[in-house]
Amino acid sequence: MSSTMLRQLDRLVEISLTLNDTLDVDSILRFILTTGVDLLECEGISIMLYNEDEGRLYFTATTDSETIDLGDYPIPLEGSIAGKIFRENQPILINEIEDDPQHYTAITEQSTYKVRNLLGAPLHIREHTIGVIEATNKKTGIFTPQDQQLLSFIAAQSAIAIQNAQIVEQLQSANDELRQSDKLKADFMAVASHELRTPLGIILGYATFLKEESEGELAEHADTMLNAALRLRALLEDMTSMNLLYTGETQLRLQFTAVQTILDQACTLEEQTATAKEIRILRHFPDEMAWVQADERMVKVFQNLLNNAIRFTPSSGDVDVFIRPQENDILIEFIDKGIGIPEDQLERIFEHFYQVEHHMTRRYGGLGLGLAIARGLVELHGGCIWAESGGPNQGAAFKVVLPRAFS
Repeated sequence: MSSTMLRQLDRLVEISLTLNDTLDVDSILRFILTTGVDLLECEGISIMLYNEDEGRLYFTATTDSETIDLGDYPIPLEGSIAGKIFRENQPILINEIEDDPQHYTAITEQSTYKVRNLLGAPLHIREHTIGVIEATNKKTGIFTPQDQQLLSFIAAQSAIAIQNAQIVEQLQSANDELRQSDKLKADFMAVASHELRTPLGIILGYATFLKEESEGELAEHADTMLNAALRLRALLEDMTSMNLLYTGETQLRLQFTAVQTILDQACTLEEQTATAKEIRILRHFPDEMAWVQADERMVKVFQNLLNNAIRFTPSSGDVDVFIRPQENDILIEFIDKGIGIPEDQLERIFEHFYQVEHHMTRRYGGLGLGLAIARGLVELHGGCIWAESGGPNQGAAFKVVLPRAFS
């Protein structure tokens, strides 16, 4: 094997390794230009990619970019050598370019760079062609079939690398858009919860005053207004909690606490809601205290889970709450005999703002933040939370596992 062939093989290996290790389109294109010119010993390399919307090829990179902005000149699929390579998905070798009727002269007329001979190959992946690569003006002699094989190899490797890099760029762009969308939602929640607190405080004050000073029907109206305002305050608190979790600003103040104590507080807070629906909260707690390191907001987590169970349980039903100490963890279960959860919704119900029912027809209130807040806080405690259900009208079980604390 000649020294020239050894050098070419060495460069081909380098090309393959470099292209497979690069995910930036511009870096890939620059590498193709420099290595292509060196390997094929030619004056220029051009890469044209296909624009599906316009049905034309466009120069994406070229060694002659300084003399003319080739991006302003589309290459038609008909009446050009590049177009023929693209359409037929076959390489072309032309050593007398001026005599070829397919030579597209619209660009060369605008440039000082004159093409004497040309070698082109399609950039294709399987049967999908994404563009064309061309080498022009062999420095010594003319292009050979061996040059054609080399360019075809470069084209095959380049097509895969370019497409992979484009996919990565598209994913990054999509992620950027999602992050921007999430930021807008987070900003909205922060502003809304802040701006609504002052007028809500005034409403709560007047509603409380009216309830205390009024009698009869007016007192009932005041009580309704007070309950509505309290419900709105709870929604604002959920929005604030969700926003802090999303932005990563939630700081835990862990205390050595018995799970029984946390659950007793949550059950007491939800007792009035349960009583209004004639629902019993049945506590199944072990005599031995089950200790955890928990922030005071774990009461809110358990309250959300209890409230969720109560809302979806028919009147006169039961909600069972279990504490099951394990070797290194503590399992807490909230089990209801309510409407159940479809299997395909068991994970989605923990997404913020997600509602199983359509927002225009649903019978149960809430913003859809309670379970998202619960999951966020549980995970901050190093635990996990999930839901189980046999399906519609089969009830549901929400399970929380927290690391056990030992004194």
